[in-house]
Amino acid sequence: MKIKFSYLIISFSFLCFHSSAQIDTTKNIAYAEADGKKLLLDLYMPGAKRNPYLIVWVHGGAWSGGSKEKPPLGLLPAGYALASINYRLSGEAPFPACIYDIKAAIRFLRGNAGKYGYRADKITIWGSSAGGHLVALAGVTNNDPYYEGNLGDYKKESSSIQAIIDFYGPSDFTTILTQSTPHGLSVRVPALTALLGKPVEQVPELARKASPVFHVDSTDPPLLIVHGDQDIQVPVNQSIELMEVYKKKKLPVQLEFIAGAGHGGAVYDTEEVLGIVKKFLADLFK
Repeated sequence: MKIKFSYLIISFSFLCFHSSAQIDTTKNIAYAEADGKKLLLDLYMPGAKRNPYLIVWVHGGAWSGGSKEKPPLGLLPAGYALASINYRLSGEAPFPACIYDIKAAIRFLRGNAGKYGYRADKITIWGSSAGGHLVALAGVTNNDPYYEGNLGDYKKESSSIQAIIDFYGPSDFTTILTQSTPHGLSVRVPALTALLGKPVEQVPELARKASPVFHVDSTDPPLLIVHGDQDIQVPVNQSIELMEVYKKKKLPVQLEFIAGAGHGGAVYDTEEVLGIVKKFLADLFK
């Protein structure tokens, strides 16, 4: 699969949709409980679309911060539903708690598709930064018992994901520190230590368990990766590694470099980037 280079100009925020089109929002739905705390999600439904496909948004924040608030809503006018989830942060519980939560959310959402009115057969998962890492890991571990956990009331439902959209997420914890800039190290070393419970070098097997590149197999869903070529927090080599593993397995993968972009920012909120995402999904869900 050829790497595509996209030269983009910053424009208005199209991913954060603010038009007058109807959006039906249900806030703070409890999808499971862990450590005595309810795990919550928000559901956004396109008012004019019946039985839409569902996208699950996983926020970033170095695994230690962020929330389900203010997800990208730019795909709702195209007829997609979106669920934005909270999960346990690294200060609350180390890995693999966060992935257990995501899998539980998928099971809940699939089990309640009829209640809320979206489709359960083809679920996409989308995230940025730490969220990009988590969606990639969730997507390449379909049906792997290690990552399922035992949360929620929908254990008989499948947590399988049918498409992955990874915005500048890490993919290989065994290489990211050697690839990083000094600034990247100042951010990633403490973040990974908190996520894994110990420094990466002290828990190499757990680091591999948490790295998507080591879990790709021939059954994994199509993957779209978007990454800025000037990212000093998550090296672009992380996305290239994941793309190369996908290519070796002959799986559908698309990597879009955003020229001049760093780690996050308004450049990822343009109409052009939204168009890349829309085309990726439209080609899959014809």
